[in-house]
Amino acid sequence: MEILNWLNPTFIQKVLRKTEQDDSIEVSDINVKPGTSKGDNYLGDLLRVNVDFLRSKKHEKIAETTSLIVKVAPRGDFREDLVRSGKLYDTEISMLSNTLPRMENTHVGVGTISLAPRYIYSQIEVPIHLIMEDLKLKGLRIADRHAGLDLEHCLVAIRKLAVFHASSIALRDKDPQALIRYERGLCHESQPASLVAFVNGCAEALGKQVVKWPELNPRIREKLVKLSSVFYEKGSESTRFEQDDFNVLNHGDFWVNNMMFRYDERKKPVDAIFVDFQLSKHGSPAIDLLYFFGTSPSDDVRIHHRDLLLREYYASLTATMADLKCSTEAPGFDKLQEALRKRAFYEVIASFVILPLVLVEVEVQKGLDEIIKPDGTHENPGFESKIYRKVMTRVLPLFDSMGLLDV
Repeated sequence: MEILNWLNPTFIQKVLRKTEQDDSIEVSDINVKPGTSKGDNYLGDLLRVNVDFLRSKKHEKIAETTSLIVKVAPRGDFREDLVRSGKLYDTEISMLSNTLPRMENTHVGVGTISLAPRYIYSQIEVPIHLIMEDLKLKGLRIADRHAGLDLEHCLVAIRKLAVFHASSIALRDKDPQALIRYERGLCHESQPASLVAFVNGCAEALGKQVVKWPELNPRIREKLVKLSSVFYEKGSESTRFEQDDFNVLNHGDFWVNNMMFRYDERKKPVDAIFVDFQLSKHGSPAIDLLYFFGTSPSDDVRIHHRDLLLREYYASLTATMADLKCSTEAPGFDKLQEALRKRAFYEVIASFVILPLVLVEVEVQKGLDEIIKPDGTHENPGFESKIYRKVMTRVLPLFDSMGLLDV
């Protein structure tokens, strides 16, 4: 792990004093360690900082401990350009420091709600970084991405996503300009060329991999080769903002690693809080829904419970909009289904770009800086995963039958 000289007790003391509004805080020691495993966070380096400090209370020095999450922008590889040109940290800092607290405040008088970790501190100049609360202190944890989310976890996630979307509508009703700045997301014509190349490269890499899958019709490989040159462009079309749509603020990167679950005493998931808001996007809720369906449920849930999840999402969305007295009218369920059909290509994007990262075996997973070679080619072991092959040999013919692989 790279040593960050600026991340020291003096700096953390300054941050805590400002956050707690308490100048008596004296940090005695910090311990910095990786906050995630390799391959769990791709567009930033996550650090967990354990802090020992003293605080004055009633003329006594009281010893306390806490833990912070520090997210540092990558430097020295292709991700640096991607983060800077794509304004990914600008987006996440804006979300955590301003938009998400305002969305949570729409529930005042209805109940308290947590949508994201508490924002603590940020810097948008080099070294670009963001500090937030450590949700592990509240007992939240990430589910097993390799197994995929079972139905219980999916229901908790999808209901909370609906609350997230409804809260953004309530905010926009009060302030019509509140969500305008979140225009990009993963696929957008203004995103940097490095991101376009990466996404197109995923379709190309999958095309090469399916040669080794004789169970697939050879014409699918031929279609993937043609698709790779326009893959990102079609993704941008599928997520294009349309003023007349029913629009929400999408999380934008809604996959299993970006949601942390709270469990009851029976170890059943009862709530979820979301993290990683670098790709948040104002647009159709189909963006988050298709991304989630393409990346996060177990295959059993994908096959048997998609309609149930969609109906649970819709029930939670309309109920929360009613609770928050939104002036925006909710769409009919048939309109929601129509939006999913219209934008269905975005699930192809999620399945080609994100799902290989989800299902890669732990012992061979790589960081994004290792996946993309200097010549622009991909070396992603996720495409060789047995689980990924099992999923994709089922869904690729489905995508083909829907015309989604046609150029």
